[in-house]
Amino acid sequence: MKLKNNLVLGLSTLILMGCASTRNSHSQLSFLTAENVLLKNGSIQESELIRWSHLDLIRDTIPGMSVDRAYAELLQNKKSTKVIVAVIDSGTDIEHNDLKGKIWTNTKEIPGNGIDDDQNGYVDDIHGWNFLGNIVHENLEMTRIVKKGDDGSETYQLAKQKLDEKLAEAQANREQLEAIKGADQAISEHLKKSEYTLEELKSIQSFSSSLGRAKMIMTQMLAKSTLTDFRKEIQDYEEYVSDQLNYHLNVSYDGRALLGDNAEDFSNKYYGNNQVWGPDKKHALHGTHVAGIIAQLRGNELGGDGVATHVEIMALRAVPNGDEYDKDIALAIRYAVDNGAKIINGSFGKGFSPQKEWVHDAIKYAASKDVLFVHAAGNDSNDLNQVESYPNDRVGENEIATNFIKIGALNFEYGTQVVADFSNYGKKDVDVFAPGVKIYATIPNQEFKYEQGTSMASPNAAGVAALIRSYYPKLKASQVKQILMESGIALSRYVTVGGDKSQKLPFSDLSVSGKIVNAYNALLMAEKMSK
Repeated sequence: MKLKNNLVLGLSTLILMGCASTRNSHSQLSFLTAENVLLKNGSIQESELIRWSHLDLIRDTIPGMSVDRAYAELLQNKKSTKVIVAVIDSGTDIEHNDLKGKIWTNTKEIPGNGIDDDQNGYVDDIHGWNFLGNIVHENLEMTRIVKKGDDGSETYQLAKQKLDEKLAEAQANREQLEAIKGADQAISEHLKKSEYTLEELKSIQSFSSSLGRAKMIMTQMLAKSTLTDFRKEIQDYEEYVSDQLNYHLNVSYDGRALLGDNAEDFSNKYYGNNQVWGPDKKHALHGTHVAGIIAQLRGNELGGDGVATHVEIMALRAVPNGDEYDKDIALAIRYAVDNGAKIINGSFGKGFSPQKEWVHDAIKYAASKDVLFVHAAGNDSNDLNQVESYPNDRVGENEIATNFIKIGALNFEYGTQVVADFSNYGKKDVDVFAPGVKIYATIPNQEFKYEQGTSMASPNAAGVAALIRSYYPKLKASQVKQILMESGIALSRYVTVGGDKSQKLPFSDLSVSGKIVNAYNALLMAEKMSK
């Protein structure tokens, strides 16, 4: 997606009331505003892309969160306290060099002695807990509902319909995948070489029907990518389709059997192990990336920079390759709360939630202990006014807690394409938007990678929340939620949603706040509210 030149985006102006200044006060400063900001003329540079989520709308014409500006102008020589952020995810590589000193340690537990020293029910839980044990793959929730049998409920009928649709789609995708792989192989065999260029492909003169079809397919593929990148994408896509058919949508697969726990029995709370990255670090990519967005070391010229500096990551593994169980999520939330987390990031979600009351009770428990829950809105391009996505903080239309905030994803291209084409949206459930496209952060085994999703937007917002709670620790979770929403920058124009250029909606209708998270403004508002 390219930016259109010479377009103007109008943003609403927010004004803070003045307060008496002190040595460490920023009360005389004004919120960042962006009246008539010109869109970026030309493509974003690699040096900008790698940290775009930290850049500033006014200075950089990129819809970042003004993190760098906040550090430079607001946080110099300002005292802060350590904040524990629980990451409930696929696991975290706590040995990554760019997370050194950023991992929470349970000082009440003696490592490796096989004794539950702090008597919390979890033996040797030094850096968190793995509620999945050795589970990697799982069904989707719709699959679990269907394989339990038809109980005559509306939920079963809807799950069965969705499962049949997903299976048909996955099988069609597998056939398409085989056709593309076959085309690549046919070209290689014709040219008698495994590596070839777009120019060599175009030079093929044979017009047999099969070779002509292969040439057409591969010409389309290589017009958008190099052969190496294409094959890597095909490999990743093949793994995705295989996972769908073998695990996610397979009613015969029982991933929970590896754990030996009944997911429908909430009385058994103590299962799993303390290996917080799981059975293999490679499967902890998602959680490691999320942790890095929040906490990777700033200014060390290694990978990207985390949003917050004075944080520790509590690693809680509860999200498999498939849908998470409500029981695991509820227990992970309670573990985080009981062990000192002040913020929980949840970059997961699903369309069915049979035991949602367990999760709701855990969210309310977190609220009672002043813990903020930051959650990703989801990547289905859905209007959440029309489609349910779990977890949420509602029973019907009634909000159950004031500590839950749901985050949509922004693109780095500022203009009509500013909302990520995959992001869910909706004025009922989505509270605010944050950067979620091409976010550079840690992945297992000392590597870094660009990833995208509302899964990346949520920890960006959680990182700003951690900044607030670190520098203004007296503020309550509900106040931090209020600040993230009210201090953001409002976009007063129509934007594309769902990747469909013909579908444009007012940005103000896409979330409760109609705004994008801004760290600079958030800290100014926190300063005012803390008085």
